[in-house]
Amino acid sequence: MSEPGAYAPKRRSRAAWSERRQLAAMLAPYALGAVVLFAIPAVLSFVLAFTDADLVTPPEFIGTGNFERMAKDTVFGDVLWHTAAFVALVVPIRLLVATGLALLLHARFRGAGSGRTAAFLPTVVPDAAAALVWLFVFNPLYGPMNALLGVAGVGPVSWFSDADAAFAVIVIALAFTMGESFVVALATRQELPEDLYAIARLEGASPWYVARKVTLPLMSPVLALLAIRDVAVVLQLSFSFTYLLTDGGPDRATLFLPIYAFDVGFEGLQYGYATAITLLMFTGCLGLAFLQWRIVRRWRLGLGA
Repeated sequence: MSEPGAYAPKRRSRAAWSERRQLAAMLAPYALGAVVLFAIPAVLSFVLAFTDADLVTPPEFIGTGNFERMAKDTVFGDVLWHTAAFVALVVPIRLLVATGLALLLHARFRGAGSGRTAAFLPTVVPDAAAALVWLFVFNPLYGPMNALLGVAGVGPVSWFSDADAAFAVIVIALAFTMGESFVVALATRQELPEDLYAIARLEGASPWYVARKVTLPLMSPVLALLAIRDVAVVLQLSFSFTYLLTDGGPDRATLFLPIYAFDVGFEGLQYGYATAITLLMFTGCLGLAFLQWRIVRRWRLGLGA
């Protein structure tokens, strides 16, 4: 006669198998969506980057022809330079604003909650609505920005017809969309041990000294990850704001890689070349993801994890 509980392992295995089936059934729609909406288009785009395709005639395989064309394309060179300068300017500004607001609003005081909401709110506004707001703010005829400049004794600026001014408009617009970085920086600051700040107060250290020697060094790994992430985020956000505000002009001053790929593909019907440009951006973002992984791995090893 079998002992009581002899069939318990079988019952547990059947229960575990039932849970796995339920989990698989729940994840199946998401897995199918990932394959249909991401994996298959990604593979097709990779193949399309090595073809001469216009979606009218059958695509012709040209190997690395599109990438060789990039090396000779003077417009692409200008666009790449403008994009690099734009990213190098916007990312530090976004990170500086997000970190500064996080340091100012991390403590509990009257109005801190409203300040945090105001800092994050522009991020949840749809890009089209935000672009309309910026079109009004920088309107050269009746916009409040030129009105403020007039009060300061500065003449009106043609924000959308001057190359440098249009570039500045896109930079300012993206600087206000740093809500996600602000939330991460705020959470990082709030997680720092308060014992260090108690000791600093006992030693009579100034707030500026504590920020430079304690707060920012402890936050630096997370800030580095945010800076790397913001490169990809800025490239993504630059498309909608550039397309709606300046359409890459004037004189290609705001013609960045995403909008250039769009123009080449959907206006020039050079889908193979446009896909090659997109593949180049994807490769760069993949390299950034690998760099993030290296930073996280080194940080965890340094902490003894």
